[in-house]
Amino acid sequence: MASKYDMQYKQLGLTIAYYRKLKGLTQEALSHQTEMSRTHLSNIEAPNMPTTVSLEKLFDISNALDVPIKNFFEFRD
Repeated sequence: MASKYDMQYKQLGLTIAYYRKLKGLTQEALSHQTEMSRTHLSNIEAPNMPTTVSLEKLFDISNALDVPIKNFFEFRD
């Protein structure tokens, strides 16, 4: 069932992937640092699978990437 926030979840995932790659980290490395499974991180980043993420994990990702959390919500067109 589609969520009314699917587009925002997709954009959030793509933004996380952008900053992860900018930092030179693999999904495996970031998932280890944030104590989440690589599969879950992969699902969050996948543009064809809008996946929710908890606020706590979002803070963990922000800290691991050393990126202010607000940057995750500055979606690119």
